[in-house]
Amino acid sequence: MTRTPRLPPLVVETRDIEPVDDLLSLADPHNPLAWLRRGEGIVGSGAAVVTIGGPGSPPLSRPIAAIWRDLAANARVSDPVQLPGTGLVAFGALGFDPASTAPPFLVVPQTITGVHGGRAWVTTIRRESDPEPPQPTSVPYGPHWSATLGPGLLDPDGYQHAVRSGIEAITAGEVEKVVLARDLVGTIPAGADLRRLVRALATSYPDTWTFAVDGLIGASPETLITVDRGSVTARVLAGTTARGADADEDAAAAHALEASRKDLDEHRFAVTSVVDALTPLTRDLVALDQPHLLQLPNLWHLATDVSGRLSNGASALDLVRVLHPTAAVAGTPTDAALDVIRRLEPFDRGRYAGPVGWIDANGDGEWAIALRCAQIGAEPQRYAAAYSDTIPVVAHAGAGIVAASDPETELLETRVKFRPIVDALA
Repeated sequence: MTRTPRLPPLVVETRDIEPVDDLLSLADPHNPLAWLRRGEGIVGSGAAVVTIGGPGSPPLSRPIAAIWRDLAANARVSDPVQLPGTGLVAFGALGFDPASTAPPFLVVPQTITGVHGGRAWVTTIRRESDPEPPQPTSVPYGPHWSATLGPGLLDPDGYQHAVRSGIEAITAGEVEKVVLARDLVGTIPAGADLRRLVRALATSYPDTWTFAVDGLIGASPETLITVDRGSVTARVLAGTTARGADADEDAAAAHALEASRKDLDEHRFAVTSVVDALTPLTRDLVALDQPHLLQLPNLWHLATDVSGRLSNGASALDLVRVLHPTAAVAGTPTDAALDVIRRLEPFDRGRYAGPVGWIDANGDGEWAIALRCAQIGAEPQRYAAAYSDTIPVVAHAGAGIVAASDPETELLETRVKFRPIVDALA
């Protein structure tokens, strides 16, 4: 069995600071760490103090939630601010599929700067034997850059064929629903300031979770789980349509989505999977019977909010473990849907549609599903022979397939879902 390395005790100090105009300017231009929404959030800077898992690391012998719990228990934390994102915090990104080549990953940077409710703070994190880390400083943004994405390993014709195969699997009784994705690939200039991509997404989609963790950059509308002092909330999104070109067309699109039996069935599967997963670890769990409409700049979604209380001291990562993958990004039943996905998608999704977010020493945290995103520095050997002065990029988008699905309509849905990351890259 592979042994998990013993992690060093940490000294963590959080203090109030003057307001910060641009959090993102404090992040590393080439490897930003960020979690932002509506102008608030946290960014990491400085060297990594601790990493757990990640590319090239040996398999973990214990769940990542247990490893984090031990690390947090041994830390000396001074946190008079006591706001979401203060104290000891790790940023994380997990793979979509347990069989993925993208292993679980947590990173604790030297400093974390945050803004919440009009207050700003900085947290310094170091090993006991290390000196005080330098204070974060604003780094000027590099030149503007752009990228164009094109078809990857599953082109539009191939995707429609995969959808037809998915419908056949449903008809044969293998699954009730399966979420199938396709990929786009491209390159960006070597040395590009990745904060520009983060900022473009945060500006265009302020109501989403804009994230950057280990080259995974996106703007997700879907909260997987939030834990705050024992309170648990989740938002389920399943069922999608494009916004209309004018007010009348937009209202008609929203009404059609609310009345769509196909989309309502897809949404019901997703809500049921979340409620079933959370029930053993929570109490007073509530999910409304009917979804509401969630409006984004380019999409309407069917959404249901789920809320409750932790019942047995579990952490946000424990809930992530039992929730993921939900029916909204995999299908129903989950194991059978994963088998169909592996059979029909000619790529490893990596971290696309996996959990991304942060966790603190108390087990609180915010985790979203990595959607509307791109992986910068994706495996180049899978898409081209070599890269010299460019960096490979891969993006994915998917659609929920049920018995009533139409391949062309599902292809159009993926095009709409690609739009945020494609526009931001361009």
